[in-house]
Amino acid sequence: FLFFKQKTAYEILSGLVGSEMCIRDSMNGEFMLNFPFTNVEELRMYADSLSKCPKSGLHNPLRNTERYNLYGSVCHKAAALMHEKPVEDYFTKLIQRLVPKSDPQARGEFKIVRTFLENFAGDNIKYLAESVETPGDPDGQVGRSYRWPLGPVIVISCFNFPLEIPAMQMLGALFMGNKLLVKPDIKTTAVIEQFIRMLHYCGLPLTDCDMVHTNGATFENIYRMTDVRMTQFTGSSKVAVRL
Repeated sequence: FLFFKQKTAYEILSGLVGSEMCIRDSMNGEFMLNFPFTNVEELRMYADSLSKCPKSGLHNPLRNTERYNLYGSVCHKAAALMHEKPVEDYFTKLIQRLVPKSDPQARGEFKIVRTFLENFAGDNIKYLAESVETPGDPDGQVGRSYRWPLGPVIVISCFNFPLEIPAMQMLGALFMGNKLLVKPDIKTTAVIEQFIRMLHYCGLPLTDCDMVHTNGATFENIYRMTDVRMTQFTGSSKVAVRL
């Protein structure tokens, strides 16, 4: 493979409307994809989307509990779809064209995510939200604790595992009822975008998860626009400290 360093893996070009990112193919160095490059002003709509979610989340053990079944169904359908050979080959080649990985390495990411979905199909998502009861002092008194969502959350993922890491992190957030914004690495956004579109096909509500195409310097401004309850970050210690 030809590996292009971060500064040459993509270029920002002026488009007819706003700006575009041109992504290079890691197998031959040619430009292969154009994405919109989200600027600071355009981040506002993502911030507004996050702010619509209450701290109690989109679902929790006491409200909208039917959504646990919905996500169990999404996992079941997505896992079944990922057993189809054309789907597996598509994601494997897509990962390879954006990250310099061998076929077994790229295919391994896909299979791990597929197994993850299989594990949470059916009723297993409900068990994530199981409560714990503790007997009180007087007869009949019970203390109960719940696993509760946080509300608006963000996942920021790295480039070297463009499917495995962001997919499992975002699914965990969605299972528990959080409103999610995913910011993948700018060079590998195509992989997780296609995965989200596949989940939409399998029944994921369109408004549960947002994804943004932009770089880190631009994206950090969203923390000044809205209250983010938690950030799941995978990357360098330097960026982690800044966050």
